[in-house]
Amino acid sequence: MNQVNYLRISLIDRCNFRCQYCMPEGAELEYLHRQQLLTDDELLTLIREVFIPVGFTCFRLTGGEPLLRKGVVDIVRSIASLPQTQDLSLTTNAFLLAGMAQDLYQAGLRRVNISLDSLQEATFDQIVGNIGRSRWQQVWDGILAADRAGFEPLKLNVVVIPGVNDTEVLDLAALSIDKQWHVRFIEFMPIGNDELFSDRGWISSELIRQQIREKWGLTEAHVRGNGPADVFTIPGAKGTLGFISQMSECFCDRCNRMRLSADGWLRPCLLNETGQLDLKNSLRNGVSTAELRSQVRDLLDLKPEINYKGRESGTTGSYHRTMSQIGG
Repeated sequence: MNQVNYLRISLIDRCNFRCQYCMPEGAELEYLHRQQLLTDDELLTLIREVFIPVGFTCFRLTGGEPLLRKGVVDIVRSIASLPQTQDLSLTTNAFLLAGMAQDLYQAGLRRVNISLDSLQEATFDQIVGNIGRSRWQQVWDGILAADRAGFEPLKLNVVVIPGVNDTEVLDLAALSIDKQWHVRFIEFMPIGNDELFSDRGWISSELIRQQIREKWGLTEAHVRGNGPADVFTIPGAKGTLGFISQMSECFCDRCNRMRLSADGWLRPCLLNETGQLDLKNSLRNGVSTAELRSQVRDLLDLKPEINYKGRESGTTGSYHRTMSQIGG
């Protein structure tokens, strides 16, 4: 396995969207109360005194929707100012981004991933669970604001859903041609919602690549980021296309990450709930950061065994948390 140096940090489990693949329709989600969340001080203590000393240098802020977290700009500034921070990024639905992009950039954020599953307003609103006034334009405005602010690379995440947005693959791929935007196609993964789309399944990355290849051609790019994406480019395009194939192929051997939930649970593997550590309550109960470092080191040693490789049941089994609760 790669060295594990990348921590995905969920700042909040709440979201202003209710995307079908993240918050299953009809699911009764119990949101965390404020006192259940890691405080800013607790989070920074864990980063400085636990995660950085054991080798974490790359951090991504997620949710829910991280821009709903009060003081998110200050959190960004604090993490960015740490000399050991080599990379700091954020995943957002961009609904609130237009008014925050410049402040986040000035605070030290340099990379954003934005969810954009459709260019059609009606389809977009169907996916995000919106009833009423369309939210697509405000998301698009957020994307343009991030582009103007100077975020590079600016990545657009697309979960391809059979029978919903799969006819837009070429339109979404085309966003990478004239701008230095990086479109990433993600195979739908039924974490905590194994019955969703069960009648339609999922579309493999190779089938998506074949559509693009037939239209423009496609060449493998010599780019490797912090994640599991296989990166390609349309000949002559300014941006790239990434493919995250968690269903059609196993990339556990390339995994370099762990996940910290908004309520302080450290999760070593997205697809396997084994081995989680309750760091928040340990910290509040007086466990020293030296002891927490030791526990995290032990978990790092166990991660290769915990990583889910079989795929016979994990992605269709029962999970205690949805993607929004885990932090994605």
